[in-house]
Parts: sequence; structure tokens; C-alpha cells
Amino acid sequence: MTKATVAIVGRPNVGKSTLFNRLVGGRRAIVEGEPNVTRDRIYGEAEWLNRNFNVIDTGGIVPRDSDEIKNKIKYQAELAMEEADVILFVVDARTGMTGIDQEIAQLLYRTNKEVLLVVNKVEDFSNQQEISWEFYSLGFGDPILISAEHGKNTGELLDKVSAELPEYEEDEDLREAINIAVIGKPNVGKSSLINHLVGENRVIVSDMPGTTRDAVDTLIEWKDIKFNFIDTAGLRRKSRVKESVEYYSNLRALKSVDRSDAVLMMIDATKGVSDQDKKIAGYAHDEGKAMVIAINKWDLMKKDSKTMKRYTDEVYYELKFLNYVPITYISALTGERIDEMLSLLEYVVDQSNLRIKTGVLNEVISEAVQLREPPSRKGKRLKLYYGSQVGVKPPTFVFFVNDPNLMHFAYQRYLENVLREAFGYVGNPLNFKLKQRK
Repeated sequence: MTKATVAIVGRPNVGKSTLFNRLVGGRRAIVEGEPNVTRDRIYGEAEWLNRNFNVIDTGGIVPRDSDEIKNKIKYQAELAMEEADVILFVVDARTGMTGIDQEIAQLLYRTNKEVLLVVNKVEDFSNQQEISWEFYSLGFGDPILISAEHGKNTGELLDKVSAELPEYEEDEDLREAINIAVIGKPNVGKSSLINHLVGENRVIVSDMPGTTRDAVDTLIEWKDIKFNFIDTAGLRRKSRVKESVEYYSNLRALKSVDRSDAVLMMIDATKGVSDQDKKIAGYAHDEGKAMVIAINKWDLMKKDSKTMKRYTDEVYYELKFLNYVPITYISALTGERIDEMLSLLEYVVDQSNLRIKTGVLNEVISEAVQLREPPSRKGKRLKLYYGSQVGVKPPTFVFFVNDPNLMHFAYQRYLENVLREAFGYVGNPLNFKLKQRK
């Protein structure tokens, strides 16, 4: 840890996620007017009075409930409490103190952590003493009254948080982590994979599809390389997204792809490639992201010496536009080939930053043109004068030609294959731009 950590806890629907979004300065957590929307621990960063600190949003705690999901939410919140230096215990001014609030207070006493009692949803700050009175019995001193939705009194809250935060020495040698968005259909094993990587139940795992609703960041270190895995909600077809909260989950997953350095596309080995898999992978391809395809649950497959090759051929047949993406076969539960997967992720990110000198690039292109003549239309033949790599992530090339309309898709694919054979660019889509030069 290089930063102090603040955890936000409380019963369902008291405004924890609204406060989290207010503190981190953006809509990182999903906010919805129904309980149990936030399930896993959601991480963000906040700054106040020149202090940077981590903030953890947690699901609503219901201490005594037999529901499996609610028990797992409670467990995730308890892990956040252990991790935190300061805990914000959020209660609701509108409903007043409840029995669940009192039970949560009992849990907080046992943490021996600094707890600040935050009374949210205060509409009238003129009678603060009257509002605070009933909450004194929780035993956490003077309540801090706020309206997270409107930002009222959050500055006073942050003043008190900053005063309680311990000092941490910044690790100057901390390398910037590689951001990996883990995407795929619901119930493909994304959360199980991250739990295996981190060695703890970092993300709730359930057989019920769609358990992960937010994008959850998990930092791991492997062979001196830091990966930040972003576990996203399983993307569903739009026709099946009935709850508004699932709509926002899909939106978060797509935004997680946007902020990633590479994408780990997970496919269920027992079910094969579906139309939805094609759409999910297609989005990452269109965004120009480096990618690795992980076929999960490989331990459940009956295999012979040719099973892997047949499966690989089938995947590339179904995902023709991803023939440049490496495939690995893993088991998130047993850890089979996880090291190979991590090595591939590191490699495709390195490849996304590969830059070729203009002279070398044009030598390769010139030879390719001699081997296969460019297409022509109505007696006019395409001429490639020269090319240059103008960008990375994704690798982007500009080719100056006599007429961009003469470039046929098949010939562009030929040039792409030539560049891949000469330079690699494994796991990365290539972006071609054509400019006319008279």
C-alpha cells in the first residue's frame, strides 16, 4: 500500500455509492434507487488538501440474512473494513436510525478502526442538532451531516477524513500497472479467474449469471510486472437488458475496455463461440485494443491430441476478424496455463507500442508491391508512393497513394499480413489511413 484507504459502509440504499462518486469525482459506481446495486468492492482515488487516498465503495450490509448474495456482500464489506484506515459509516437522515444500523455498529466496534459517522440525505441543515440526536447512541461521536447528492457539507467531511488519515511513504519505484479489461458473456468465469490471480475472494463468485455489475479493479504482481485487472459485468445482448442497472453495467464494461491497455476476451470452452461473443470481441477490435483470447473451463473438456487444434480452427473461423489474436486454453479454477496467459498479455501490450522506422517500413512495402501488383479499376492502377507509422496503441499507418478509392479490401488485407509477417504486431489490430498525393 502506498496510499491511505477509506471504506464506505452501511445498510442498503443509504447513498454510499452517491457519496463514493462525489468523493472520487465521477460516476465510477452505479447509483440506482434500489438496494443491493453495489455488490463487490469498488475502488477509486480521491484528493483533498494535497492528500491522495483510495476510496472503497461496498454493498449494503444486512447482518442477519440467509440470502446467499447478501451474505457475500457482507463478506466483501468486511474485507473492505480490514483494508481501510478510516471507515465512513453512512446512515440515512430520512428514515432515521434502524436496527440494522445498530447491528452494523456492532461489527464496526470489533474492527478497532477509526470510524466517522456520516448522516446522509440531510435536506434542512438548520436543525442539525435535532437530526444528530438519535444517532449519538451508535457510539461514534459527533455525526457529520451531509447531502452526497447535492454535495452539501462534503468539504467538512473530507476535512475530518484528512485529519484521520495516516501517512504512507510513496513507492517511487512503483511501476505503472498494465490495465487489462476482462470481458465476456455472463458466467464465463471472469470473477473466478481474478480470485485465482489474487489468491483471495476479491470478487463475488456465483453460478448466477450477471453477479458482477460494476467494473472492479484488482492489482496483482507477476514476475515484477504489475497488472490491473478490470473485472467487468458480463455483457448481454441489448434485448435481454431489462433492468436499468444492467444497462449501466454494460456501459461500465464498455468504458473499461476504453481505459484498458489490453483486453482479455474469455470464452466458455463448453459452449463455444456465440454471436454475443462476436459482438463483445468486435467492440474491442473496433476500439483498437490489444487482445488475448482465453478459452476457459478447458479442464472440463474431453480431449485427445487434436482437440486443441480443432478448437483453435473453429474459434478463428467464427472470429475471422481476430485471426491476429493469440489463443490460450486455461482453467480459472485449477490455474492451468495462467502463467502462459499473463505472458501473452504482457507480450501483446509490448507489441501495441512497437514502432517501425519509415525507411524500413517502405523497404518492406516496396518488396510487397513487387511480389503482388496493386489492383486497378477502369485502366487506372493503384500506386503506393510511401508509407509511415504515425501512431501506436493501435499501430497506425498512413499510406500516400494516387487514389484512395483504388485500394481494394483484399489488397489492404495482403499488406496487413505482410506487415505482420515482417514485424509481428501480435494481438493488435492495424489501423490503415490512405491519403492522396497528386
